[in-house]
Amino acid sequence: MVLTKTCGAPPLDVREVLRYAGCKDGDDALRALAQDCYAEAGRVLSYKVCYLPLSVRIDGDFCDLGVCGVRSSDLAKNLAGCDRAILFAATVGIGLDRLIARYGARSPARAVMLDALGVERIEALCDAFCAEIAQAEGGFARPRFSPGYGDLDLSFQTEIFALLDCQ
Repeated sequence: MVLTKTCGAPPLDVREVLRYAGCKDGDDALRALAQDCYAEAGRVLSYKVCYLPLSVRIDGDFCDLGVCGVRSSDLAKNLAGCDRAILFAATVGIGLDRLIARYGARSPARAVMLDALGVERIEALCDAFCAEIAQAEGGFARPRFSPGYGDLDLSFQTEIFALLDCQ
């Protein structure tokens, strides 16, 4: 059964926002822009995760996840020794995409910063969710692994979204 969770906002890391915006050595003006974007986006961000606990069985490079299977030697290495995994998808909502689109022509710099903020926010949400899972598992969980990592084909996202009934 797919579970859903609405989360609170994880702490903001302005340095990460600037890094995603391509401004690793951001000055005060860029930091202020990132903070201002966060303040504006705060009203449209919606932190949600849907997830499905799965059994795991590894046979060579085939990962049997109970409800589906996938061939990936890199995922098999990551899951070696595991008997279960959490399949999950996360979102910060469509509101941020709409905000980015609105600023696209009017203020490209703001649109880029909002996009970078979105990346930082989803990464922070995924990190917080994984830390919560690790804590529930006695303090340890393997690093998350996504389609597009190593030899796990990006097309596997379609199956994940179908299993999690992502909308």
